[in-house]
Amino acid sequence: MAVTEGKHLLHVFSHCPKCGSERFVADSEKSKRCEACGFQYFMNPSASTVAIIVDEMGRLLVVRRSKEPAKGTLDLPGGFCDCHETGEEGVRREVMEETGLEVTEARYLFSLPNMYRYSGLDIPTLDLFFLCKVKETGGATAMDDASEVMWLPWQKVKPEDFGLKSISLGVRRLLEMQASGSANAR
Repeated sequence: MAVTEGKHLLHVFSHCPKCGSERFVADSEKSKRCEACGFQYFMNPSASTVAIIVDEMGRLLVVRRSKEPAKGTLDLPGGFCDCHETGEEGVRREVMEETGLEVTEARYLFSLPNMYRYSGLDIPTLDLFFLCKVKETGGATAMDDASEVMWLPWQKVKPEDFGLKSISLGVRRLLEMQASGSANAR
C-alpha cells in the first residue's frame, strides 16, 4: 500500500508533543524536529506478527478478515505486538485471540515491511513471520477480528487472495520455500 493512499503519520503532527510549539518541522523523510525546544521525533515501524501454522495433514491455517483494512480477504493469524512483549509472546497471544489455538513453539522465519491503514492513517509496520506449532489443531474457532478459520492445502493457497500486501508477499515467499523444500512446516 503506497503512503499516498492514506495520510502519512508525520503529517498529522503539526505541534511539538514536548513543548506544543507550531515550529515542528520535517527534518527528514522519517523525522520531525522542533525548532523551539530541539525535540526530535522519529517515525519507526510498529512490530506486527504473522503465524504460519500447518496441521498434521499439511494444510495451512488461514483466517478471513472481519474488519478493515482488507475486510473479507484472507489473512494469516497475527497482529500488533504489545509494549514489553517479544515477537514470540505477541504471536502466541494473537493466535489465541483470533483462533483459540495455543502456540507451543514459535520459530522466526523472516520479516517484511508494510503500511497498515488504520483510521485513515498509514502506519508503518515490520511484519515478523513465525512458523508456529500448536498444542492441538482441532477446535480452531474464528474469534476477535477473524470471521472465518479454514485449513487450506498448499496447492490451493493463492497469494492474491490475501488482502494485505505484506501477507500476500509473505505467502508468495512461503510457497517458494515450500516448493524448494527449504521450509519444513512440521
